[in-house]
Amino acid sequence: MRSREDILGAIAEKRRGRIKAEGHSLGVEVPEERLYPLVEFGRAPFLICEVKRRSPSRGDIAPGLDPVSQAGLYFRAGVKSVSVLTEEDHFKGSLTDLMRIKAAYPELALLRKEFILDGEDLEVSYRAGADAVLLIAALLDGETLRNLHDYTLELGMTPLVEVHTPEDADKARRFEPQLVGINSRDLRTFTVDPLLPLERAALLDWEPRLVFESGIRYSEDVRLCRANGFAGALVGETVVRHPERLPELLKAAAAPVEGEGFWAEIARRRSAKKGAPLVKICGLTSAEDVRLADELGADLLGFIFADSPRRTSADFINTIGDTMQKTRALKVAVVVSDGGRIDPELHALLDAGLIDAVQFHGDETPEECAAAGVPYYKALRIGSVADLDRAVDFRSPRVLLDARSAGVRGGSGRRIAADLVAEASTRGPVWLAGGISDENVRSIVDQFHPELIDLASGVESAPGKKDHQKLRRLFAALSEV
Repeated sequence: MRSREDILGAIAEKRRGRIKAEGHSLGVEVPEERLYPLVEFGRAPFLICEVKRRSPSRGDIAPGLDPVSQAGLYFRAGVKSVSVLTEEDHFKGSLTDLMRIKAAYPELALLRKEFILDGEDLEVSYRAGADAVLLIAALLDGETLRNLHDYTLELGMTPLVEVHTPEDADKARRFEPQLVGINSRDLRTFTVDPLLPLERAALLDWEPRLVFESGIRYSEDVRLCRANGFAGALVGETVVRHPERLPELLKAAAAPVEGEGFWAEIARRRSAKKGAPLVKICGLTSAEDVRLADELGADLLGFIFADSPRRTSADFINTIGDTMQKTRALKVAVVVSDGGRIDPELHALLDAGLIDAVQFHGDETPEECAAAGVPYYKALRIGSVADLDRAVDFRSPRVLLDARSAGVRGGSGRRIAADLVAEASTRGPVWLAGGISDENVRSIVDQFHPELIDLASGVESAPGKKDHQKLRRLFAALSEV
């Protein structure tokens, strides 16, 4: 598989060849002087909508798209910032698109999304009407990146510096750009991971405004990035294919920031684990078990608020409130809800910080989960590939895969069939529950490399009562991963 650098390098090399043959405007007639005043890029609501016909990862999106008509949809909906793909060979864009949009809607702030290589690229961008340009750190050496950033500012445009790796961050750290984009698409595999920008944001030790790039499908995705430190979001394919979602996306971009960064903390822990799995100990019913699981290194502690021999209550959580506040681990309430509705007592626990997120473990639909308005993830019972196919419909950054057992929602002690876990691992990071114990955890981790493992009955002496020796053996086994 070609590396990210290979892909970027191939695109850049082809562009260099075209520049050599056709000039920096690639044959497009660009005015000698800029015709329209500069417009501030990144005004609220900070939702950057893209004019995009195709991409290397998705192929044709809208090959017949008229850029002016598309930009008009955005403008009338209240969008202030628009990204225009001008790369021809892989995205089917053109500088002509950018100039036509600026002539029709001079009030819009336009980002030229291109593989910018040198100062002449910036001068052409400015004259064509761009108000901002994308500078891809991986494409440029550190000195060139800094010089282009500074020249962009000198011309009056806004530089959006895209970083993706520690090496990219090191280049940018030398001059601390004030607007940084982080892409959720891994260009090595073209897969989208919404936790990737949250993880990469920790590489930046200054305080830029952050832009979340790629993977935005619903208003919930915008809320996710806003709640986890991102000032804005760039959305492409979704608004081209589904312009009817613009009002809800803009509303989410303009809403006050809510949430405590549950997913940013998950991303931070994932990075710190360096390949070892996150660990969730579920079905806790005593303060003693909570303290031990936390001391041993659990990343998440699960408390069941549903019919189960491991059921707990808001009263119990409040009773051990001091213990809950002191835990290093994140606390998750497991619920089987009616239409995604959350009990007021559970809302109070979330507001008090005694619970950090909700695990929906019933038959909730994607829409019902999204409407709950709390940090959450969905658990799905997996018995077939068709069950795996449903996971993509849910909008949480992760879905927990649990074993399907007739009449039992969880804690049955059964494992998901190995072929289904293997298939799931080809689709993205796996959160895995069902039949995991201190005895088999190493073989499961070695075989499937899950990002998170969830244990309940596998480390118990009785339902709801954890076996402390099993817990110790579990974490000892994981320390060798």
